[in-house]
Amino acid sequence: MPNGKKITISVIKADVGGFVGHSSFHPALLDMAKEKLGNAKDKGIVADFHVIRCGDDLELIMSHDKGCDNKAIHELAWNIFTACTEAAKELKLYGAGQDLLKDAFTGTVKGMGPGVAEMEFVERKSEPVIIFMADKTSSGAWNLPLYKIFGDPFNTAGLVIDPSMADGFCFNVLDVKEDKSIMLSCPEETYCLLALIGATSRYMVTSVYRKKDKEITAVASTERLGFIAGKYVGKDDPVMIVRCQSGLPAVGEVLEAFSFPYLVRGWMRGSHNGPLMPVPFYEANPTRFDGPPRVIAAGFQIANGRLIGPHDMFDDPSFDETRKKANHVAEYMRRHGPFEPHRLPLEDMEYTTLPHVLGKLKHRFEKH
Repeated sequence: MPNGKKITISVIKADVGGFVGHSSFHPALLDMAKEKLGNAKDKGIVADFHVIRCGDDLELIMSHDKGCDNKAIHELAWNIFTACTEAAKELKLYGAGQDLLKDAFTGTVKGMGPGVAEMEFVERKSEPVIIFMADKTSSGAWNLPLYKIFGDPFNTAGLVIDPSMADGFCFNVLDVKEDKSIMLSCPEETYCLLALIGATSRYMVTSVYRKKDKEITAVASTERLGFIAGKYVGKDDPVMIVRCQSGLPAVGEVLEAFSFPYLVRGWMRGSHNGPLMPVPFYEANPTRFDGPPRVIAAGFQIANGRLIGPHDMFDDPSFDETRKKANHVAEYMRRHGPFEPHRLPLEDMEYTTLPHVLGKLKHRFEKH
């Protein structure tokens, strides 16, 4: 791709079948996805690609020049997911195709189950990008780190000492219940931003822009599977793309936001709060109570559309204490058993199997 031409990074994910249970991903399905994306690259549909998994989720990372929401790119991802689902069914993998909520492709995978994060930009002289992928958690899990990366000077020193970042950043926030969004400018609207995004089940940061020139800096998936299907069909397991350096937060500032294992919704049966544990690729195998929730970070240098990488950004002993603390928090939360705050509040349990249990008891309640 020549200099000055826009490039698009698309990250599209789906749970097409777990191995074993919900803990990991079968290598045969990874090979299938790589082969199909390799064929697409040979045909010029994508410029480059990388296939990875986080827990039991298949993650397709693609670079191309077709812009966001492109039908050819989304159909390619959908066809890969459906093919992998058929292979998963033959292997009797668990929950095969649980994220594919529609029978046929409709022009975009949005609203069909898979999670999507895409951004279009002109490559800079050096273009470091980190792609975050999570398992056993929900959309809204990125709210806290996105605020810390782009709004908290205690996390991101560049907000104080880098003149190119001093104007701050704008956060696009989606109200998933009302399907409305609002753009909030920080630092002057920081308190308003926090008032919304602290409610992670309803208000979600979808994208962040540098205020001075409206340059895209981060995008996050916000698909809520429960809202789409009307019932619990698995966790959303969101993805996120963050650009770094040269007038944007440094790589280390971006990663620093994950040095605290904050609580997220998800974990076992999508019904529990637990700590988000940053792990290297090979440790993204949540098994204790199907958890605790995991996040991985794949670092790339983008060079004329090529994805140079990935570098495993959390494969670093400096995150060992974070992982240790996550295990302590997981142990503490587990001791609550079926009680809140380990179990989610009733409003969030509406999209789990709990309503079926309550339905059996409904006729036995008497007016007090």
